[in-house]
Amino acid sequence: MTVAGGVGRALARVLRAVPVPLALAAMIGLAGAVLGRVYAGPLLTLLVLGVAVGSVLVSVAARRLASWLVAPVSVLAMAGWTAWSLRLTATRAELPGGLAEVTADAAANGIPRLLTAMIPVEPTPDTVLVPLVAAWLAGLAGAEVALRAGRVLLGYLPPVLLYAAALYVVGPNADPAIGPTLAFVAVAALGLAVPTGRGAGGGADPAGGLEPAVRAAVRARVAAASAAGLAVLVGLVALLGPLLAGQVDGRPVDPRRYVEPPQVETLDENPLIRISGWALNPGQQLLDVRTERSAPPGPAQTPGPEAEPGPDAAGRPVPVRLAVLSDYDGVTWRVGATYRNAGRILPATAPAPDSTVATVRQEITVAGLSGRLLPAVATPREVTGARVAYDPTTGTLIRPEGLTPGLRYTVTSAMETPDGNLLGTADVPAGEAVARVLRVADGVPEPLRRLAAQLAESNGAPYARAAAVEQFLAEHYRLVADAPSGHAYPNLNFFLFGPRNAGGQRGTSEQFAAAFAVLGRLTGLPTRVVVGFRAAGDGPVRAGDAYAWPEVLFEGLGWVPFDPLPRPDEEPRPVEEDFRPTPDEPPPSEVPEPTVEPTASPEPVAAPGGPADSGGPSTALLVGGGTGGTLLLVVAALLTLLLMRRAQTRARLLRGGPGQRIAGAWREVTDALRLAGHPVGGDQSASEVAAHARRALADAVASRADTAGRDAALVDELADLVNRVAFAPGTATAEQADRAAAAASAYVTALRAARPRWRRLLWSVRPGPLRWRR
Repeated sequence: MTVAGGVGRALARVLRAVPVPLALAAMIGLAGAVLGRVYAGPLLTLLVLGVAVGSVLVSVAARRLASWLVAPVSVLAMAGWTAWSLRLTATRAELPGGLAEVTADAAANGIPRLLTAMIPVEPTPDTVLVPLVAAWLAGLAGAEVALRAGRVLLGYLPPVLLYAAALYVVGPNADPAIGPTLAFVAVAALGLAVPTGRGAGGGADPAGGLEPAVRAAVRARVAAASAAGLAVLVGLVALLGPLLAGQVDGRPVDPRRYVEPPQVETLDENPLIRISGWALNPGQQLLDVRTERSAPPGPAQTPGPEAEPGPDAAGRPVPVRLAVLSDYDGVTWRVGATYRNAGRILPATAPAPDSTVATVRQEITVAGLSGRLLPAVATPREVTGARVAYDPTTGTLIRPEGLTPGLRYTVTSAMETPDGNLLGTADVPAGEAVARVLRVADGVPEPLRRLAAQLAESNGAPYARAAAVEQFLAEHYRLVADAPSGHAYPNLNFFLFGPRNAGGQRGTSEQFAAAFAVLGRLTGLPTRVVVGFRAAGDGPVRAGDAYAWPEVLFEGLGWVPFDPLPRPDEEPRPVEEDFRPTPDEPPPSEVPEPTVEPTASPEPVAAPGGPADSGGPSTALLVGGGTGGTLLLVVAALLTLLLMRRAQTRARLLRGGPGQRIAGAWREVTDALRLAGHPVGGDQSASEVAAHARRALADAVASRADTAGRDAALVDELADLVNRVAFAPGTATAEQADRAAAAASAYVTALRAARPRWRRLLWSVRPGPLRWRR
């Protein structure tokens, strides 16, 4: 019985000692699981779980040592586990450098890189060091307070703070951690529910050996303290409960907004200004490139600069992109990127539906290229050999430490090739989503606006407008290497319209790409400028291979490159041959002098020897027959135009799916505005066109304000339907298409009724809508 009793007591002590360490380790592990939701893969969660077990076990194993010895022992164990974890993550991320170099870099940059890293965060030394150290220190502090001092509730404070910190770092970048939080509370309650066995009596009544009167007083004070503590606890729950419940549906604060992401200098924010410098030193070697590519099935041909650089393994070029510039303020094209530190694997974006994707792998060695921008084929998916930061919006990469000669890295990209057969009928997106690449800064020179209007006047389809701008620049301007840098409005105005003998109408690819992008936006095309290199196969890339090209965004096709550069064997034509900007009022010196009409016409003189009457049809018969035939031809032409116009209207409003019918109704409204002398610009959104239509109708029917208001409201409804079709294709219904047709018919009828009588007669036979292209 004595032996059995001793074994029972030992087992009881073990059972009482296990729950608290187990609860501490589980709470720290759950904090790692919460933080691991923004990491790629489970590696961070496993490393933090190892920290949780190791930190608590060291304190349990060293409980018989002096308290001042436990911390050094635990820190040594932490250093060993952390060093092993850093080596593991560096190897998995294929980072160069030894353990000492990697550790020093992680210690110096761990916190800012953790808070600026792109989600999902790749476990690398600089993104795992801080969580591992924080978790180990929380386990050490919690175990010492809870196990050595016997203050379990106070010992829970470090793990609770660690868990709260994990929730704060994750912020709104993951789903709510409801399950882990409930598990955290349950584990903590389990540790509190089991007695620790500390105290002289092994849990007996502490007042048992006192005198009855003293014992009663002690028990009374204990009961009063317990009641007071319970009252305080209930009060806190009553006060804080509603506040905490109200935050359940709230969006947590993202701490990343308080940390400045990696920044770049002017040359990296606007590499377009480097084109002219590179053109003057074309032999300077900037890069060395080796390319491997898997050709996609059934590749489509695409116009633009992709037809000029050297061929890849499939016989097509692979241009290397340095930066994408989307923002223009009338002075400077800028990348305008927000870079986030990224691991090897970059966030994937869905390719355009009507394009093929080929995997391109390039090994690039930096030679003379400076700055922080990291060249890569669009769109990068994986980078090894260099630590990078990435902007998913533009697809631009940087190396925050800067480029150094001899730097070698490998980029795997998903290069999209749009289907060129669909370009002729493709539309361009509109709305807030693309407002950045449609924005035209104030201060556009009037000649640029007139040139854009002239190029768009006879080219209604988006691709036709882009091709017209491309052709105009290629046919009228000269590509030179010694043109000065500059792409502000005054520079572009001089490039396009300056006299040739003074340096105008000539420039580098900087001016060609910038002029195309600005003219494209003036015609309603979403454009951007790309700076890159012609990678002529495997081998060196020199400064002379640097150039810029414009791109246009098409629905379903993505960004399509264009090539406005002139052909080497063609002589440019003077701009004056095809573009003559007419002033609003002619100067006084150019007003033509009035001509003096003769007072009398000379009498006709008969030919000598000619008879007075030739014996043919009389003059009256000829005049009558000619007049009648002319009238018949005019009537037939008018009738034909009337029938063609009505057939066009029926086809727009009644044929095709709901989306096509809504688009047709919108064309009826825009054609009516043009017929009424209120044309809309190609760069206006549907809401802006609707406001323009309301003003046009209100001005035309001022005497019928009520009717004008009702008809104008119909245009607002039609604009909403057009936006729905543009931003949510396939969601329009037949009922909505019927409402769109009715709204367009009512508005066109009201606008026509407000015209003068003779203009109403000509409204239905004007041939303009039949030939206007969109």
